[in-house]
Amino acid sequence: MQTTSPPLGPSAPALPTQSWRDRLKITRSGVFSILFVLFGLWALIAAPQSYSPETVTGLTFGSGLPRVEVPTLSFVTVAGWLFLLGGLVGLAASFISGGSPVVVDERKPQATVLDRVARFWLIVNGILIIPTILIIAAANNSTNVTVMLQVSVRLATPIALGALAGIWCERSGVVNIAIEGMMLTGACFGFVALTIFAEMMPTATAIWLGVLVAVLSGGAMALLHAWLSITFRTDQIVSGTVINILAVGITSFLRREVLFSSEAGRETLQAIRIPVLADIPVLGDVLFNGRPIFYAMFILLVVTHVVLFYTRWGLRTRAVGENPHAADTLGINVIRNRWINVLIGGLIAGLAGAWFSLETTGNFEDNMTSGRGFIGLAAMIFGKWTPFGSFAGALLFGFSDALGQRFQFLGVPVPPQFLQMVPYIITIIVLAGLVGRAVAPKADGVPYEKEGKS
Repeated sequence: MQTTSPPLGPSAPALPTQSWRDRLKITRSGVFSILFVLFGLWALIAAPQSYSPETVTGLTFGSGLPRVEVPTLSFVTVAGWLFLLGGLVGLAASFISGGSPVVVDERKPQATVLDRVARFWLIVNGILIIPTILIIAAANNSTNVTVMLQVSVRLATPIALGALAGIWCERSGVVNIAIEGMMLTGACFGFVALTIFAEMMPTATAIWLGVLVAVLSGGAMALLHAWLSITFRTDQIVSGTVINILAVGITSFLRREVLFSSEAGRETLQAIRIPVLADIPVLGDVLFNGRPIFYAMFILLVVTHVVLFYTRWGLRTRAVGENPHAADTLGINVIRNRWINVLIGGLIAGLAGAWFSLETTGNFEDNMTSGRGFIGLAAMIFGKWTPFGSFAGALLFGFSDALGQRFQFLGVPVPPQFLQMVPYIITIIVLAGLVGRAVAPKADGVPYEKEGKS
């Protein structure tokens, strides 16, 4: 469709004019632009007072790779100018876009060159802020970048699994805030199974049976959620809340009555080093020297993407989540589809619970999942209900958690309580929609009743 010019002459309609007040609209890009302007000003003003030209930050990347010496003041100054100028360009683009856009297609407003430059610059600044914070934190010291990345991806594992569990449920139209309870149940029942089976068989076998029990216990909680929200059409938020509360009570009881009286060891799943691939510099240590559930997360990530977008089952699932009545008229069993997808989500959530007790700590503590199920839902929203987008959100949360741990290790003078808040603050930002508008499946959270059935 070509752009049409308005008719000229005395009969031409007058174009509406906008004052500067009408152009001052609060947008997401505008908020980020303001934050980058403030951060840039802070870097340009505070950095010369805090660091001398001789101050350096050492970045190491593991054995066999050279140490990189970064001049702290020079790097922060350059980054500060990029933050400041990028923020100003973003503010200018937000101000100009407050007017009427040039329309090529009525459904797709044409972005100006300034809009594209501002968007690209904001993305670059968003990536640049990560090494900037690391270099500032490790000034006059050194930090291992490979270890930082390894910890970030490892901490992202349960969040990514929780997000995948949410995707399976919500793509079929069932809201599942019970992922936290399913994960906690899996962590507890899996460790209880390990302590029982370890007395009857070798520990290596018992721990794998514990993982199986963890997965099945998450599935059992999912069946309860499906029974309440699909069969009885209970409010799905209420059903999920009930399961979360039930999980806290059951796991606390089992820990007090079973685990306190047992000789529970601290056995965990052993790391599996993939030959050849693990020898790749940096990437090998980060991705190919992990533990079984860590690898399972990547497998489930690919399987979920393929099934949802390249198979008949995925097409039917998405149809049920968008318009269950239309899907029903096409012969799709909506109720069965939702039951199966909720069950799959629960099994994945149970596996995420096993990560806490059987792969990481070798123990079980009350509420040891620490809200990671809810953060997984935030990652799902961040990724707009797509597997790889949700994994990117999980990496963001994992990095924020790892960053707090690194700050404590480097002795950065920030209260540890504040650092522990960082993942939850980012969760609030994501849920508030600051990173972009995410639209859930249309039938998400809407109980379905077959037409003609009372």
